[in-house]
Amino acid sequence: MAAKSHLRDTAKALFSEAIKAADPALALRNYVEKSGLPTPKAGGQTYVIALGKAAPSMLSEALKHISGPHTALAVTHHDNAQNVDGATVLTAAHPVPDAAGQAAAKRVLDLLSQAGANDRVIALISGGGSALLPAPTPPLTLADKQAVNQLLLESGLDIVEVNMIRQQLSELKGGGFLRHAAPAPVTALILSDVVGDDLRAIASGPTVSPIGTRKAASTLLAKLGLFERLPSAVQSLLSTPQESVTLPRADNHLIGGNSQSLEAAYRAADGWAATILTPPLTGDVEDAAQRVVATAKACDVSEPTLLIFGGETTVTLRGDGRGGRNQELALRVARLATDTLACNWVFLSGGTDGRDGPTDASGGLVDGTTLARIKASGHNTDALLANNDSYAALQAAGDLLMTGATGTNVADVQLMLLTA
Repeated sequence: MAAKSHLRDTAKALFSEAIKAADPALALRNYVEKSGLPTPKAGGQTYVIALGKAAPSMLSEALKHISGPHTALAVTHHDNAQNVDGATVLTAAHPVPDAAGQAAAKRVLDLLSQAGANDRVIALISGGGSALLPAPTPPLTLADKQAVNQLLLESGLDIVEVNMIRQQLSELKGGGFLRHAAPAPVTALILSDVVGDDLRAIASGPTVSPIGTRKAASTLLAKLGLFERLPSAVQSLLSTPQESVTLPRADNHLIGGNSQSLEAAYRAADGWAATILTPPLTGDVEDAAQRVVATAKACDVSEPTLLIFGGETTVTLRGDGRGGRNQELALRVARLATDTLACNWVFLSGGTDGRDGPTDASGGLVDGTTLARIKASGHNTDALLANNDSYAALQAAGDLLMTGATGTNVADVQLMLLTA
């Protein structure tokens, strides 16, 4: 048991290093020290607008490097609220948008409408910005956006597909931020929570071109049998041909992402034969779990071995339980690995933002005794999984990974530790 406890402590310490490497203030500081920040023309001012779970930290750091007249606003998750001197900080809900988010989106649109040709807009963008800023395209309502978001969360679609659909319904997403900022020039500094760092998908791409079109969105939804489940106003909008619009130019700069966190865990793994696995873990959690366990089974564990994965999996909801992709991945790995791996093992799957799905856990930390502890508590692992109730299962085992909100968001980190 002592060996198992040591492995669990090591996994948590390595995950902590991964989160530290995603520090949004540090990422922004490193960029500014190399490239500086743009300034407005004579007589103009700087508008600094930070969006996402890392917004307060990014804004606080940015303001240290800005002189002259400026207006600063951050919109972040309710759990990430913090004061930023010289700025307004608004909070909203994630992953399902709320009225506070709609009000925050209106504040952003109002600020952008004030910016002129001599001004400079600096956008600080991080993961979560999509749900945090619902700005429904008329005649859509917040209720319409909430219904669509809930449907997409249950669909099993990946984040690029989800955000392609969201972009068609928003005044800010898919380059909408640029349209409302014009004629002011826009510079965006972006912290990625998306596998592959596609700027169009991060926070639904407010400062870049959209991923697809209304037709592409409606075709995908119809293919999955979801189009008819959309609110009627959304169906009508997606069925209406859209005009071709040329977006204003923006300077977009990626300043950090998942790979930096994986490399930090790798560097911190003294005494371990560590490997960062590619490609990232994506797709259905069951397929991802099988890949993790198969990779572990093929390892020579004559020396302590660490497998490092990153990415973002998906869960297709079939029940009404609570959980998230990291919790369900951890539980599925535990179910597969318990009868497959002959060595000592511990597996951690966690969201770097500290929140996995609509729960207070960031993920799960499991080992070869997890299933036995769930059974001893009077629960059935298979039944809980069938109901998508990974939170209850891991809670029963004492295997929830709890970090609290981290103030950053660069997708997920998975660690498989193996010893003889």
